[in-house]
Amino acid sequence: MTDPDTLRRRALDALTTARARTALLTDCVDDAELTAQHSPLMSPLVWDLAHISNQEEQWLLRAVAGREALRPEIDSLYDAFEHPRATRPSLPLLAPAEARAYAADVRGRALDVLERTPLEGRPLVDAAFAFGMIAQHEQQHDETMLITHQLRRGPAALDAPAPPPATDAQGLPTEVLVPGGPFTMGTSAEPWALDNERPAHTRVVPDFLIDTVPVTNGAYLAFIEDGGYREERWWAPEGWAQIRAHDIGAPLFWRREGGQWLRRRFGVVEPVPEDEPVVHVSWYEADAYARWAGRRLPTEAEWEKAARHDPATGRSRRYPWGDEDPTPAHANLGQRHLRPAPAGSYPAGRSPLGVRQLIGDVWEWTSSDFLPYPGFAAFPYREYSEVFFGPAHKVLRGGSFAVDPVACRGTFRNWDLPVRRQIFAGFRTARDVQGTEVL
Repeated sequence: MTDPDTLRRRALDALTTARARTALLTDCVDDAELTAQHSPLMSPLVWDLAHISNQEEQWLLRAVAGREALRPEIDSLYDAFEHPRATRPSLPLLAPAEARAYAADVRGRALDVLERTPLEGRPLVDAAFAFGMIAQHEQQHDETMLITHQLRRGPAALDAPAPPPATDAQGLPTEVLVPGGPFTMGTSAEPWALDNERPAHTRVVPDFLIDTVPVTNGAYLAFIEDGGYREERWWAPEGWAQIRAHDIGAPLFWRREGGQWLRRRFGVVEPVPEDEPVVHVSWYEADAYARWAGRRLPTEAEWEKAARHDPATGRSRRYPWGDEDPTPAHANLGQRHLRPAPAGSYPAGRSPLGVRQLIGDVWEWTSSDFLPYPGFAAFPYREYSEVFFGPAHKVLRGGSFAVDPVACRGTFRNWDLPVRRQIFAGFRTARDVQGTEVL
């Protein structure tokens, strides 16, 4: 990816795809819904809309092109670090029509910058990095807005077809052996990789076993029915305090009614499908389930080795299936469906060892704290990754049905607080190899 025309086409496609999704998420509700705060955990949708464009202006128009600020007076309003989500409705935000006009103005100017800017000579523009960064940023906020849609009450505003069935899931082994030894973790070559994915470096892990598919609703129901939420012994102390304080007894959006478990999904109440990966569970819930099952959460390094390492060649792939970009045959990405696909789906997306659904469907909690790789350098700003490093945040991997391919790859790292439940997060479990047979 060094040809300027190819880079410009790729950047244009990524920016256009992101903006079409932003429009879908904001045009499907009225202005009152856009300006409302549907949960103190999230911003009003109109804040996200203007924030996306303010970041685009700051990085593409000002930093890349050196142009004068269009609306410098609004920079502080849309600074995510200056104003917590719960307080954003009280700010003098741009109204929906004004936010849309600002977004259109910035985008028109940004495309002119893309057309005119040499895509080499500066780290910010090499391989169109800044344009890729902004496309990823918009898609990340599109996922955030989709979470807001899940939290909002009222009739459904979004619709999408169901994912394809899992046609060959029967007979899959429950777990896969991943041979120990060194592998290459992270990347120094992926042109749009973000700073926390860099640099590539060698990690060594011992042999381990990992679930072939993510933990399903049916498997998680067994944990619930066995009293998992009532047994302190399965829980980290902080997690036990959390579920007791908030009277949590099931994944977020679930409820038991008439002897049946139901869930609310984007305004629709439906029976919990037992064959889908469980979603909307916190790290504490994932960790407790793993303990109950006599297993554990995989480390981040184990997850990446299972997803990228090819034992036949010794190299790390971009994705479990190879180096080619994702297609609808590989993974459930891009909000094509508003739910995870059944466990065992997407055989074309399996890893060399046969692990499935490592990309898409649900973010997967790992046991690892969010920490920098050896040789990490913040770029282009500390607030993207560096300020979050430490034991407060846990790493999630793999993406979800809400993630666009531009913001998802085998090296991509997500992170969040272990109490978070509104995000589209599930998990799979692992165990050490101790002379036991593969199940």
